[in-house]
Amino acid sequence: MEYPLQDFDIDQETDFLLGNPSNHGSDMETQTKSNRNPKRRRSLAAILCGCWCSLFRKCCGPRELKPRKIMLGSQTPGQFPANAIRNQKYNIITFLPLVLYQQFKFFLNLYFLIMAISQFVPDIRISYLYTYWIPLCFVLTVTICREAIDDLRRYKRDQEVNNQKCKRLLNDRNKPYEIVAAHKLRVGDLIIVDKDERVPADLVLLRTSESSGAVFVRTDQLDGETDWKLRLAVPTTQKLATDHQLFEISARIYAEKPQKDIHSFIGTFSRLDSLNSDESLDLENTLWTNCVIASGQALGVVIYTGPETRSVMNNSAPRSKVGLLDIEVNTITKLLFVAVMALALIMMALKGFGGPWYRYLFRFILLFSYIIPISLRVNLELGKSFYSWAIGKDPNMTGTAVRCTTIPEELGRISYLLSDKTGTLTQNSMVLKRLHLGTVSYAADSFEELSSTLKSTYLGSDTSTSNKTKFRRSENTRIRDAVQALALCHNVTPVYESNENSETDSGSIASEAEADQHLQADKQVVSYQASSPDEVALVQWTHEVGLALSRRDLSSMQLRGPDGRLYNYNILQIFPFTSETKRMGVIMKDLQTGEIVFYLKGADVVMSPIVQYTDWLDEEVGNMARDGLRTLVVARKLLTEEQYVDFESRYNAARLSVTDRVARVAQVVESLEREMELLCITGVEDKLQDNVRPTLELLRNAGIKIWMLTGDKLETATCIAKSSRLVSRTQSLHILKKVVTRTDAHLELNAFRRKQDCALVISGESLEVCLSYYQQEFMELATAAPAVVCCRCSPTQKAQVVQLIQKHTGKRTAAVGDGGNDVSMIQQADAGIGIEGREGKQASLAGDFSIPQFSHLANLLLVHGRRSYKRSASLAQFVIHRGLIISTMQAVFSSVFYLSSVALYQGFLTVGYATVYTMFPVFSLVLDQDVSAEIALTYPELYKELAKGRSLSYKTFFMWVLISIYQGGVIMYGALLLFEDEFIHIVAISFSSLILTELIMVALNIRTWHYLMILAELLSLVLYLLSLIVLHDYFDSEFIRTEDFIWKVLVITLVSCLPLYILKFLRKKFSPPSYSKLS
Repeated sequence: MEYPLQDFDIDQETDFLLGNPSNHGSDMETQTKSNRNPKRRRSLAAILCGCWCSLFRKCCGPRELKPRKIMLGSQTPGQFPANAIRNQKYNIITFLPLVLYQQFKFFLNLYFLIMAISQFVPDIRISYLYTYWIPLCFVLTVTICREAIDDLRRYKRDQEVNNQKCKRLLNDRNKPYEIVAAHKLRVGDLIIVDKDERVPADLVLLRTSESSGAVFVRTDQLDGETDWKLRLAVPTTQKLATDHQLFEISARIYAEKPQKDIHSFIGTFSRLDSLNSDESLDLENTLWTNCVIASGQALGVVIYTGPETRSVMNNSAPRSKVGLLDIEVNTITKLLFVAVMALALIMMALKGFGGPWYRYLFRFILLFSYIIPISLRVNLELGKSFYSWAIGKDPNMTGTAVRCTTIPEELGRISYLLSDKTGTLTQNSMVLKRLHLGTVSYAADSFEELSSTLKSTYLGSDTSTSNKTKFRRSENTRIRDAVQALALCHNVTPVYESNENSETDSGSIASEAEADQHLQADKQVVSYQASSPDEVALVQWTHEVGLALSRRDLSSMQLRGPDGRLYNYNILQIFPFTSETKRMGVIMKDLQTGEIVFYLKGADVVMSPIVQYTDWLDEEVGNMARDGLRTLVVARKLLTEEQYVDFESRYNAARLSVTDRVARVAQVVESLEREMELLCITGVEDKLQDNVRPTLELLRNAGIKIWMLTGDKLETATCIAKSSRLVSRTQSLHILKKVVTRTDAHLELNAFRRKQDCALVISGESLEVCLSYYQQEFMELATAAPAVVCCRCSPTQKAQVVQLIQKHTGKRTAAVGDGGNDVSMIQQADAGIGIEGREGKQASLAGDFSIPQFSHLANLLLVHGRRSYKRSASLAQFVIHRGLIISTMQAVFSSVFYLSSVALYQGFLTVGYATVYTMFPVFSLVLDQDVSAEIALTYPELYKELAKGRSLSYKTFFMWVLISIYQGGVIMYGALLLFEDEFIHIVAISFSSLILTELIMVALNIRTWHYLMILAELLSLVLYLLSLIVLHDYFDSEFIRTEDFIWKVLVITLVSCLPLYILKFLRKKFSPPSYSKLS
């Protein structure tokens, strides 16, 4: 043990080491007491610490997710979050600390805070307090106000969504329901959702307006899939006579704890007032937040709200984004700080480290602190606000809004654009564009001709077709058979809705009897619903050409012909579409003729071996695919009664088998799928958004690599990639096969590596495997590809892809999407761009920028992105030059005048230099532009240069440093050489030359003059001339009226600026920048 060093005499030292024997007993008692008390204190401290920790966890820690039991029709006990979405970055408590932290983590602001605080120390004060505090406070005020306004806007946008009106069911027969805001919904509430309404919370579906309990929903805002999804009500509650009976029964729902997986759900429904009434609940019985009811009405019970909903759990928390230009400016600031320290140390070395040298050192640091100008942050922050305002006011992008005003320059540095498909590139509206019958092809312009031919066929021919296969069928019969096949081979159901929007007073979910649907057809509007929008497009088309689907149930179908007659069919068997079989079939019996026909439609890959050989199938399918159409091959086979009975017996036996049931059923079905008669090929187009093709082409020519991340199927994604020209006509597509193991991934990546100029298509599952084993290799190959299509991507995967691109390339990324499933991707990207979709505003609200349509991207990136980056780069360098030139003059002055640590310009001149006299001309650089919007869009190749970051680089920075040193030296030495009498004359000559030099330098650097720039120059000049007259403390009023003053100022200014003008002229003449050649 070591004792502290103390001064002792001998007696004291002995007592200290051995202790005083007389006080030994009392010391022991004291020691015992002191040993006892710390234990109590420690236990008390532990209790207090534990209390604080538990309180902190409860208030600020992550919420514990628990399963729940919900009693139907009554309040659910327990604490659940409010049903509100929140895209805000701050709250009232965290706002100021977080904003200040974001500001002072920048070296520039932290440096000036230290400089400003140092002025409270009298020994090192070199100027008035306001010269440091006013600029710093101004920067912080502008930033705080801007962040407050941005967050207030986010709050208001969130309120719009949170205040969506919902129908909440009441236990009151006189008032069946009440209208409440979405944020007031609680777990256990029963709510009604009408057609085309957004589901406001996660529900278990209890009742629908269809007697079968089915309802179709659109989930593209959740998972990006275009197919409508079938959802089923709980059978027990669907059977109830009225909605009000939900309050009369005793039932309980068990729901698993909230989780991210949108494709699964585990729950049970239990009737407590009857025996054996437990029913399992799964995904089919749920409606997740942001789904949209496609038809009819749905009634459900709320099981998850707000942050516990699947939609919100798949979103990442909004982050504060920092632009690359801000990072570059921060790096340059650190270099400037090194220069300040080096200059101060050189001055001290020359002066000598005698006396209170540290005071002099700090004073020198303060004197040269103008090398790092506080006005740099002011100008850049104001510039960002101006760019954001200009984007919002652009008449070519009406409806565009800037949600985050801190990163407009990022739009000028984008190397990778990641786009959603559904609702972003496409309208999610399927239309049949082409029908090929082998001998003739029909397109949109000839469908009327086909319709008239079909009508004449139905009006004047026998319905029997049994003998026609023996002879070459006429074109008319081909048309009839093909259209009839399309009208029968599907899973589409017609839904009839009244033209008048009449609401029943009872508020109950009512359903029209399906058997009577056809009687109401004339009075009501028909719409079609199915799990596939492609099927809806085909049936819609048959309706338009004259053969309409009138009625459909589980066992029968009815068509209305062009002649107005009704044709009835029995559905004998249905073979649904699966991703494995890639085809869908149906066996129909025509009740008019007794014919039994097996219809089959599917992808050309699987249909080619099934149909009879034809020489045109592959060629025509290829032609349609090249045009971006989704192709289906349609075939049929006539069956005799005996053939069908034999098939049915084998089929039923296979379905009852205990072992290998799936394989046996498939084998029996495949026995029918032989030598089928090819009827037609259909080409369906998913309508693209306006001007998607030219926009993608512009962006590709601008050097931006485009990735499409979609939750949709591989075939759909591939078609859209071709039709939208995401993949150019000259490029091939490499579809990465499904990989499960490390070996599969290795082989597939090697296969892709051998391809040249080839776009990559990969599924979400394969992507997961590749990233887990070969992340580095995969990202190298993918980022080098001209385009990448990722299909079946979850929202989390989309964000992960963005993160990987940022990590592996270090380049700037932009993400664009329109749905709730795109929010994570948008928030992760360096520039998130949301599109206001038909189904919701979440992407638009979460984005840094909001645009009404995809085509506005060209203007946003190529025009406004370019201008924002170029202007900010020019502005930053000019402000740095302005600080460097005055610091050079200070260094010359101090070195000449005996290394004194005295400021060259005192008081107002110091503040006025960076504000009143030069602020307007320098800030007017935000109006400058190197090329017009038309040229930027006509020659998108100009954008490629911006990604290299040459507008603000070490090279340009050191060039401005040299210019500043030259000009500062010329002005200061010139003033010292030419002055004769008093020190005040040096100040007048040097300061006047300095102001004129700055104004001329701004004029020399402007590429496109704006009238406000001229006004700014003139205003600054007039203000300075007035200052010469008014500020008698700084200028000798008699001296400034003399010719000596004028010619000396003009000579110094000419020497400082003329060589630079000559150099600029020569450079423009012999090595002009690329944009000047176009201008």
